[in-house]
Amino acid sequence: MPVFRDDSSAEITAALGALPSGSAVSVVATRLLDLFTSGSIAPGTRLPPERQLAASLEVGRSAVREALAALEILGIVDVRPGSGTYLRGTVSELLPQSLSWGVLIGERSTAELLELRSGLEIYVARLAADRLTEAQLASLARQIDRMRGSVGDLKAFVKADLAFHHELATSADNSVLLDLLQIVRSLLRIWVDRAVQDEQHARTALDEHEAVYRALAARDADAAASAMAVHMATASARLAAAQSTTADEAGAAGATGAAGATGA
Repeated sequence: MPVFRDDSSAEITAALGALPSGSAVSVVATRLLDLFTSGSIAPGTRLPPERQLAASLEVGRSAVREALAALEILGIVDVRPGSGTYLRGTVSELLPQSLSWGVLIGERSTAELLELRSGLEIYVARLAADRLTEAQLASLARQIDRMRGSVGDLKAFVKADLAFHHELATSADNSVLLDLLQIVRSLLRIWVDRAVQDEQHARTALDEHEAVYRALAARDADAAASAMAVHMATASARLAAAQSTTADEAGAAGATGAAGATGA
């Protein structure tokens, strides 16, 4: 198959073809991944816009958007606001990354990732209770304040939430543990950003973070681990629910798109 030119949107979409009615985000992403790692598209090529990909695959634009977001997390594509989506790297660089794709898309694998994240976060809290400095404790307090002040602004709340966990992991003073958490969080990022869906979720999460902070301030490792375990249980449930909602929405959008394409 010849390498497509940068302006060959028609050839790229033609190579994709229609997917079965009701295809989930994972199916859409897998089809895109197969094409992107086939060697037929040169690195740096600008990909067709979402609407064109959705029309070719006969799925909803939301499914394409979620699939591209996941591929961006894995480093397969580069989404540039106002410019477009571009293929990154060569085939040899993409193939090892594509092996991680099964970790990201499967429901069972997601549940296992959540278990791993919970275990790591609980261990981080235990270590941090003994190791964090007063300056780090003060920084965690500032993130709690940011969360408290943004319960009505979910986007800002999530940023403060993530900052709290990152700073806590840093204060555990274990670089390997920090790297592992970063990998797991990256794989879960597509759902983490939408796990807090309303103000009540935010208030619950705030209460849980405050309990972790109080235990850290008291330098009580057991209490810090227990408080983080409570938080991880509810956070994991929210993440799992967010994934399920995303899959349902993508399936419905795919069915609608296929019906429109066939004139039903």
